[in-house]
Amino acid sequence: MLALQRASALLVLFLSAFVPPPQCAQDPGMVHYIYQRFQVLEQRLQICAQATRAYIQDFREFSKNISVMLGQCHTYTSEYKSAVNNLALRVERAQREIDYLEYLREADMCVESEDKTLAEKLLQEAEEEKKIQTLLNASCDNMLMGIKSLKIVKKTLDTDGSWMKDAASNSPKVYFLIGSRNNTVREFANMQALLEDSTKPGPRKLVLPHSWQGTGQVVYKGFLFFHNQGTPNEIVKYNLQKRTVEDRMLLPGGAGRALVYQHSPSTYIDLAVDEHGLWAIHAGPGLHGHLVLTKIEPGTLGVEHSWDTPCSSQDAEAGFLLCGVLYVVYRSGGHGPHRITCVYDPRGTISEEDLPNLFFPRRPRSHSMIHYNARDKQLYAWNDGSQILYKLQTKRKQPVK
Repeated sequence: MLALQRASALLVLFLSAFVPPPQCAQDPGMVHYIYQRFQVLEQRLQICAQATRAYIQDFREFSKNISVMLGQCHTYTSEYKSAVNNLALRVERAQREIDYLEYLREADMCVESEDKTLAEKLLQEAEEEKKIQTLLNASCDNMLMGIKSLKIVKKTLDTDGSWMKDAASNSPKVYFLIGSRNNTVREFANMQALLEDSTKPGPRKLVLPHSWQGTGQVVYKGFLFFHNQGTPNEIVKYNLQKRTVEDRMLLPGGAGRALVYQHSPSTYIDLAVDEHGLWAIHAGPGLHGHLVLTKIEPGTLGVEHSWDTPCSSQDAEAGFLLCGVLYVVYRSGGHGPHRITCVYDPRGTISEEDLPNLFFPRRPRSHSMIHYNARDKQLYAWNDGSQILYKLQTKRKQPVK
């Protein structure tokens, strides 16, 4: 504004130089003309002042927007930095696995004498056996002897789904996952709240960032582990309290390429929990291939060990682990009785000859899921829309020779 006033003064002085002498200034026409020119100049100066104020206001708003965007850029920079750090950790883990595979490849290329090769094989088997004994060293020596009874807890209209408690926690919460492809977990405060679902306020709903595939989900130590839909072998670790994805892993060994059980047409990876921790069950290569059992470290999602089992996926409908032993439930043709006809113990303490005939109470359809809860010592099952509890009869294992 000060600059405009100075410009007006200079303009007045400039125009004054052209004012005629007093004798001519008395001409009314000339006076009127000069007056009109001053009015025009004053109007244009006012327009210029308004435009300047508008430009200043626009510049202030622009500066404010720039400041907000710079703050957002700082936030995004922090997030990208965290993501890059996480990626660096994964790259480091992958590099260690590549180094290990390279070591195996170089070892296979070595040509040694037959006696030395045999000695190394025996040593490797001994070390492998020692590793397995250490890995499965939990104080658990029970083996399944029978299914004592059946209790139908609830009925829904959904033929497929899974339900469970956290076997590693004292929490009474019950988790309800409807369907073989969904992303909404229903969390009930306890078993009574599940039974009164239709008369009480609804459960807490947790919407996952990814949908699960199949019915092989488990809850362990406050985390939901599930097979990510749209991926062949990605396992997602989801924090139920923070409602965030904690970690992911790719299950090796060709996992997710075939159905794990013939009579469970949507499950490609079946996760399980027992006294020893977190496991994964999947089918090996080939049509109706044998099942592969993998022990997973739940904290880092690292593979601790894998076993090729003699149990076939053909005619299988479900599987579960109890004290480190895999029990697979079969139903011939999808119509016969539900029966455990294949048992695999990585430690070799149980064989099928040690077990009686293990039958489940007859149900109209194959089970969508059967999972063991180590705290309740019961099986949680889903069959044709019914949520079922099976009580078990167990006995002590024979000592390891």
